[in-house]
Amino acid sequence: MRGLSRTALAEVEERFNAVAAAADLGVLAEELFAVADLFDREHGLRRGLSDPARHAEQKERTIRGLLDGKVGQEALEVTVAAVRARWSGSGDLADALERVGVMAAAAEAESGNRLDDVEDELFRFGRILAANPSLRRALADPAVAGEHKQELLDALLGGKVAPSTLRLIAQVVLHPRGRSLETALEEYGWIVARARQRLVGVVRSAVPLGDEQKQRLAAWLRATYGREVHLNVEVDPKVLGGFSVQVGDDLIDTTIAGRIEEVRRRLAG
Repeated sequence: MRGLSRTALAEVEERFNAVAAAADLGVLAEELFAVADLFDREHGLRRGLSDPARHAEQKERTIRGLLDGKVGQEALEVTVAAVRARWSGSGDLADALERVGVMAAAAEAESGNRLDDVEDELFRFGRILAANPSLRRALADPAVAGEHKQELLDALLGGKVAPSTLRLIAQVVLHPRGRSLETALEEYGWIVARARQRLVGVVRSAVPLGDEQKQRLAAWLRATYGREVHLNVEVDPKVLGGFSVQVGDDLIDTTIAGRIEEVRRRLAG
C-alpha cells in the first residue's frame, strides 16, 4: 500500500491490536474475512465507504447500521476504524480488512503456541499445490461450488494442520480475490511471520537439511539481519549441491547450479 493507505492501514492495525485481546480470535478472523468479502462483492458500498469526500461520521453510521448485530463488537470496531480512514484506492479498504483477518488467525495460532506450525503448513501447502496440478485446478475452478471445495479441504487437512492454518487456506481457496492460490498463500505467510516481527527465508537445497544445519543457518541469518528469520526449506534436486536462501529481495546462492550460471554469465560478458 502507498501514501494515504499506508497510514490508514497502520490506524486499522492499531485498532485491531486494541480490541483483539478481549476477542475470540478465530471468530474475529472469520468476521473480518466476511466483511472484506462483502466489500469485494458490493462495489458500490466499497466505493461509498472509501470515498474521501464523505464525512467519516457519515461512513461510520452507514457501516454500523449495516453490521450491528451481524458481527461481534470487536470486528465492528475494526471495520469502523477502516471506513473512517482515508485510502488511496477503494480496493485498499478490503485489502486491509483481509490483512487484519490474517493477523487475527495468527494471534489465534500464537495463543495456542502453534504459530511456527502455521507458517510451515502454509508454505508446504503451497508446494503441494505446485506439485499437484489436478488438485490446484479443483480448488481454483470457479465452477466448483464453495461447499465442495471446503469439503475437499476438510478431507485433506482436517485434523492434520492447525485450525488457524485450515482457516487461512479455506479463505484463500474460497476467496482468492484475483490472486493465484500460491501467491495468496505466500502473502498470508509473510503476514503471519510479521506477527512475530520475523523475516522469512526460503531455502532451496538438493537434500533435506538436518536440525543442526538449520540451527546454524538460522543463527547466521539472525546475526546478518539483526532479526529472527523463519526458514522454509524446499528440497530441489535441480540445485545439484549446496543451497540458496531468499530473504525478501536478497538472494544468497551457494548452489552448484548457481555457480555454473555465474560462470556462464561471465563467459557471455
